[in-house]
Amino acid sequence: MIAEIGHFALIIALVTSILQASVPLIATYHAGLNDYMRLAVPLQLLSAAGIIISFACLLVTFITSDFSVALVAQHSHSLKPMLYKISGSWGNHEGSLLLWCVILALYGTVFACSSRALSRTTHSRILAIHAMVSIAFLSFSLFTSNPFERLSPAPIDGQGLNPVLQDVGLALHPPTLYLGYVGLSLAFAFAVAGLLDGRIDKIWAQALKPYITAAWCALTAGIALGSWWAYYELGWGGWWFWDPVENASLMPWLAATALLHSTNVVAAKEGFRSWTVLLAILGFSLSLIGTFIVRSGLLTSVHSFASDPARGVFILGILMLAIGLPLCLYVWRGPQLAAKNTTSFMVSRETGLLINNALLLVSTAIILLGTFYPLGLEVMTGARITVGPPYFAATFSPVMGIAVFFMGIGPVLAWHRGRLSHASLLFIICGLSVGVAAIICFSLGIKPAALAGISLAIWLLASIVSDIILRLKPWRIAGLGARTLSLPAPQWGMWCAHFGMVIFLAGALGEGLYQREAIQRVQPGSVISLGPYSITFKQILSLKGANYQTQTAELALFDDEGNFLSMMMPEKRFYPAEKQVTTEAAIRSSLLGDVYAVLGDGDDDKGYTIRLYHKPLVSWIWGGAAIMVLGGAIAAFGRRRKTPLPYDEDTV
Repeated sequence: MIAEIGHFALIIALVTSILQASVPLIATYHAGLNDYMRLAVPLQLLSAAGIIISFACLLVTFITSDFSVALVAQHSHSLKPMLYKISGSWGNHEGSLLLWCVILALYGTVFACSSRALSRTTHSRILAIHAMVSIAFLSFSLFTSNPFERLSPAPIDGQGLNPVLQDVGLALHPPTLYLGYVGLSLAFAFAVAGLLDGRIDKIWAQALKPYITAAWCALTAGIALGSWWAYYELGWGGWWFWDPVENASLMPWLAATALLHSTNVVAAKEGFRSWTVLLAILGFSLSLIGTFIVRSGLLTSVHSFASDPARGVFILGILMLAIGLPLCLYVWRGPQLAAKNTTSFMVSRETGLLINNALLLVSTAIILLGTFYPLGLEVMTGARITVGPPYFAATFSPVMGIAVFFMGIGPVLAWHRGRLSHASLLFIICGLSVGVAAIICFSLGIKPAALAGISLAIWLLASIVSDIILRLKPWRIAGLGARTLSLPAPQWGMWCAHFGMVIFLAGALGEGLYQREAIQRVQPGSVISLGPYSITFKQILSLKGANYQTQTAELALFDDEGNFLSMMMPEKRFYPAEKQVTTEAAIRSSLLGDVYAVLGDGDDDKGYTIRLYHKPLVSWIWGGAAIMVLGGAIAAFGRRRKTPLPYDEDTV
């Protein structure tokens, strides 16, 4: 009965969304029907209620192990811990799609109950466009991916969840990433509504900024959580593999980053209006492309949920409509959005942001080409190739390096007319950064190719410090506290996010330049040397977990002076229900780096294969991402100042 209630609630949500997408929108074009615009909010609340009830019913079927529901039988088991029963509800195609609809409904509800600065017409149009997106995904769920299909007769027990997904990462990574993906749908609705209105102004941008920033923060956190999950769970010892679905999450993040900065220009000076609308459409389109990659089965990925061609065709249809129709509208109405005063100087914040946005889009295009080129080549010639890290290292990395360089220039310059003295100061700092980096590389024996990365990290840090000094003027003791407290939250948020990028770069450079690896077949008492550490293999233990059996290696970790540090216990787990074997790495983390151990195949007679890595500063990668998220949260939800200080009158 629970499953039928969930299915019925989903149907109610679809019908309500159809009404929400039509009645208020029509009312905005007919003066006699203006009162019907008031229906947009209650219809949004009713649709959201239906979707949430439906998802709650799905959770109940998983928690109670109702194996008469096909989805539960395929992706759950009575022996699974409760956490994995709950998270398993979205660890599949149908459940993840319903979770997408839930988050879509939550974004729509938050917007419906806020953003009162917008006119009723604009507010109603945004809700109507957002409801159209809901219609597409609710239809996708009901007609091709019904999560409430019954099995008759019901099996005694389920097939279980993929052991790789039986991890806390499943509870954190997909919902967080979806918060980012779906947040861009609201930017999409803002853009289309703005094109229909023919009006993009400061009020529009200020209303959009919190949602864009929240989506960007969620995307950043979701990508970082996925990277961390892959790092410790898959046993590869890496944090990024240029997998097609990893690429699909990075592309919307790059577009959202460009959109965030472009929206700031609209909010501050009403510049980049047409450009901002285009970025909003592009960002959501890239989210849909990611959805297509995951669910079409056309591209091979460890993340893929499904390979049903019908589902791929359906999502492709959504993608074509979501890109084609808004772009046609943009071609028609876009020229009307040109800024009234587009004159700006070469040395200005607008120029810096424009260059940075262009570089971010070039980076996005590089990833898009590398992801889909193998598919296109196979379709046309039948040849199969793989585009991997060498391609992205040769193309993506240099472009993003230039983008990071301009990250340090733009914030110091003023809107419209920047000060050449500030630019000169920045180039002096840049030169000093390169000099310091060269000294560091020489003293540490780093190859010259690493000079660029270290220079960028030092340069970005130096630009942040110089910007803080220029704004706070610490040499003027009088009023320093007032100046500090008077700076708006977005300014602090920007510094924090940019500092997070510095930490991320340091972690990526440390892990990439100094990683050490050792692979050895060992017997009890064997000692393996790994950089400043030595590892002694003690024994193999046979243990039993909640729903698995395990072989666990005992490894004693010592420093270069022979001091005991910790006991590391990598595992190989066997899941009887799923009849699968997984590898569980043992990781000893510290601020300066990780020691990473993986247990391979072997037996007591021939010994066991142990794979070890030393990864300096690798935790800084995720620490940097966390600092970037914190900066975005400060910018989105912190205090804003209405009356700016003289120096930072250009601050958003």
